[in-house]
Amino acid sequence: MGSESTLGADEADAREAAERISFKTKFFFGLGASGESAANWLFNVLALFYYQQVLGLSASLAAAGIAVSLIFDAMSDPLIGSLSDRFQSRFGRRHPFMFCSAIPIALFLFLIFNPPEVLLNSQTSLLLWFTFFTILQRAAQTFFSVPHLAMGAELSKSYYERTRIMSFNALFAFYGTIFMHLTATVLVFGYLFEGEGGRLYQPAYTPIVLACSFFVVITILACCFGTSDQIDKLNRYRNPDAERKSFREFVRDVVEVLKNKNYRYLLLGLFFISLTAGTHETLSVFVVTFFFELTAYQWGVLIIDNVIGSHLAFFLAAYLHERFDKRMTIVLSCIGFSISWSGATCLVLLGMAPEKGSWTLVLFIMCFGTVTSLLGTILNISVMSALADIADEQELKTGRRQEGIFYSARTFFSKALNAFGIVIAGLALDFYVKLPPNSIPGQVAEDVVFRLGIVEGPFAMIWGVLAGFAYLGYRLDKQRYQAIRRELDERGAQALSAS
Repeated sequence: MGSESTLGADEADAREAAERISFKTKFFFGLGASGESAANWLFNVLALFYYQQVLGLSASLAAAGIAVSLIFDAMSDPLIGSLSDRFQSRFGRRHPFMFCSAIPIALFLFLIFNPPEVLLNSQTSLLLWFTFFTILQRAAQTFFSVPHLAMGAELSKSYYERTRIMSFNALFAFYGTIFMHLTATVLVFGYLFEGEGGRLYQPAYTPIVLACSFFVVITILACCFGTSDQIDKLNRYRNPDAERKSFREFVRDVVEVLKNKNYRYLLLGLFFISLTAGTHETLSVFVVTFFFELTAYQWGVLIIDNVIGSHLAFFLAAYLHERFDKRMTIVLSCIGFSISWSGATCLVLLGMAPEKGSWTLVLFIMCFGTVTSLLGTILNISVMSALADIADEQELKTGRRQEGIFYSARTFFSKALNAFGIVIAGLALDFYVKLPPNSIPGQVAEDVVFRLGIVEGPFAMIWGVLAGFAYLGYRLDKQRYQAIRRELDERGAQALSAS
């Protein structure tokens, strides 16, 4: 009995070793995430602030424009996921979509932040411009994000190697964020245009957007070319009904993945955590400007907490999955992440923090930010790795590889609920916080600043804590996954011998 157990462990170890992929492949796979995260940072952090504070568009109208874009996201995300699952070419299933995305993403981002001057005096015209190009930009980003994540799931069958692959994805996503954060806060707002008003000066946004657009094109194309040597390997995933691309088959694909119980619980957790993330990210520039009253340089320094937290998470995630498995890692990191993200704001509201605008406050915020970054990165890695495991579980049930659909639904819910967080933030700014355009830091009424803190602090935290409890429903542990992998390998060997 002991020898059989040892043999089984040895086989599992051999299978894990065989599924290791090269550093080069993981590097270029992760590099693509840096371009995507740079685009996300620009839109999620600056778009609402730019339109509401600088251009004078009503925050609730801007939020309405984003809400309209969700209708198109609802169609484009699962559609691209299904198409890339069924697509077959000598360039693979995923790469053709990824190659086509880089330039449109950059172009539409530039247009979002550069409406013609003739539109600036009309709320309706400004809203239409913002909504139209937001729809196009999010659709273009779908062409990259869904196939890219699906490709990451296909690179390895290993339970732990998938965690390492998604660790590279999360780490490089952070690098995209840090590039944009430092470019905007330190170089542009803090140095080039500090005397002209910094983040409240319209021309300051042009170099930021150009830098982001260039970065997006370079990193996404590098990802595509750098992983192109994996196309032959990825072509092993050929669905038996690949040529069938009818709308009926597309609907069937979506319905089938939503029947997966483990997947539904991950989506439920994502529902709540995205409300938290969307609210925090949208209000971050408002909070550092009017609530904490930080200078551009102080805002820029805050990125240090992400440097520490993200790199610690890169090395810790796989260890935590071995020590506690993915489920408890997801649950505990989610709850801790949500509490720490709102921690500094809540303590300022309670009068238990250093003076606003002080460097002591910056250090205080950084302490919470380091924990937030650490736990948030671990959470992201863990969920992305778990989705790849669920795709194998689904293949065992249906006989089809559906990573594209799985990640498209995840991507849609993430974008949709993140956008819903932006909608909430926009409505709150207009109807609860009541922050007027062109406000001056330090001269905003105390009750307005207090209400801003309530929305970004306790209100945003609640949803993330609920997400942690929702993730408890996920039940696919290592033992169950290894059993699934053995059955899939046996099925594959039987099909090969029969042919």
